[in-house]
Parts: sequence; structure tokens; C-alpha cells
Amino acid sequence: MKRRTPVYINILIVLGLLLVVFYMFSQTSDFLTSRYFLGTALISIIVVFIQTAIGDLIENEKFKKLTDAEKAAYLKEKNVPYFQYLWNGAFKSQSEKEEKDILIDHGFDGIMELDNQLPKWWLGLFYFGVAYCILYVSSYFLTDFAHPYKEYDQEYKEQIAAVEDYMKTVPQATIETAKFSEDNVEEGKVIFQTNCVTCHGEGGKGGIGPNLTDGFWINQPEKTLFKNVFYMVENGSKNNPTMQAWGKNGILTGNDIEKVAAYVYHINQEQAPITPAQGGAAPQGTEAHWEKSN
Repeated sequence: MKRRTPVYINILIVLGLLLVVFYMFSQTSDFLTSRYFLGTALISIIVVFIQTAIGDLIENEKFKKLTDAEKAAYLKEKNVPYFQYLWNGAFKSQSEKEEKDILIDHGFDGIMELDNQLPKWWLGLFYFGVAYCILYVSSYFLTDFAHPYKEYDQEYKEQIAAVEDYMKTVPQATIETAKFSEDNVEEGKVIFQTNCVTCHGEGGKGGIGPNLTDGFWINQPEKTLFKNVFYMVENGSKNNPTMQAWGKNGILTGNDIEKVAAYVYHINQEQAPITPAQGGAAPQGTEAHWEKSN
């Protein structure tokens, strides 16, 4: 008669499976305080005790049918701590009688083999793996668990929200603190194409608005080109009402304006000649003599 698994081991196994199942379907640890989880856990523990009680009754009936020697051997085995019993069973050698009972003779090829059972630890891992696969597949199709696209979408929304929260608190550049950086040119180009290209044309070569690639400027409130662009984008033009104050009206932040100024500085000083731009609109205003520092 085989020794049965103690009730506390069965309870731990059941609770472990419940934790896996509930986590797969909820994907958070909030279920630990849920009445559904606690109720299911309580019912499961009660079922385990009932199953153990029924098993005890069956075990007692089987025990009565054993011989005195078998009873003594069973009681001796039962007195061994359960985990020590498992350890001993994993490395226990077969007796000659046990080997004879499980010996298989192929007959036709003369090969003999022992019909040993698989180790219990191996069977336990196998059954756990099968149960986990069933739960995983079920939760995959019935819930949002393990869906890469849904997980990506959720993480993307969380990151966007985090960026928005950060932008609300991050210090914004001002005309005093803004500095030119090559790292801002590409982002400034994107902002320029979204907000400025309608008037100033592709690449800032002019259209409704003046050419930004030459050396002539209508408005020159600042001494350096970079600061001048920052000022104009933030405050608009007194000479031309269509050039709105992108910073004052809240459309662009200080950091956005810093990037746009970096892009305009780049196309004016690093791409185009300082005197009339090739392929651009005719110069407007007076020739600017910018200071070197920006």
C-alpha cells in the first residue's frame, strides 16, 4: 500500500495553482484581496480536507486487509518524515523480488528490461507543465494575458502618459537659457514642418513668409541669429500679424522653440549661404550682422 501525500502538501499545491490561474486572468496582484479569490481558496481547502478524509477511510479499509508483516512495514514507512521519504524513494534501489516482478523479456531479441515507473519528481513536473499549458492557452484566448500587441499598446500609452507628466514639470527653455545644439536640429525640423512650413516653405526658403536661409531679416530684436529666431517664434512679429506668437499662445513650449531655433540656425548658417539663398524667395528686410556666439 502506497503512502499518501500529506494534506498540507495538497493544500499548498492547490493554492499555488489558484495563484497561477488568478494571476493569468487578472495580470495584477490585486486579486489577493478579492473576495472571489479568497472564497475560491476557502472552498478548495475544504474540498482537500474532504478528499483527505475519504482517503483516510479507504486507507483504513485497505490496512485491515494487510498481513501483520505488511502492516508493520507500512507503519514503519509512514513514520519516516514525508520529504525524507521522497528523497529515499528517488534513490532507492529495487530489490531482487521487485526486479523480478517488473522484468520484461522481449523474447524475440533476447533483451530484458525493467518496467520501472518514472521518478515522481519527473511526473510531478510533467503534470504541472501540462496543467500550466492548459491554463496559459485558455488565458491567452479568453483574456488579454500574454498578447504582445495588447501589452505593447498598454506600455505605449503608459509611456506617453509618463512623458506628458514629465513635460508638465520639466523646466522649459527661455531666451536666456536656450542654447544651440546639433542634437535638437532633427526634432526642430519635425516641429518646423508641422507648424512653419506653410508660410516659410520647405526647408525655410520662403513663401508667404520670408526666406529664412539668407542673410536678410525684417525683424532683428536680438544680436545673435539663434536668439533672434527664439524671440520671433516665442513673441511673434510686430511688423506682420500673421507671424503669431507660438510661445505666448501656448502652442509651442520653450523646449519646442529651442529646437525650432536650432533647425533655423542650421539651415541658415550651416546649409545655405549667408547672402541670398539659391532657389529661395527674394530677400526681405535688411542685411543682418549676427554676433558669432548664439
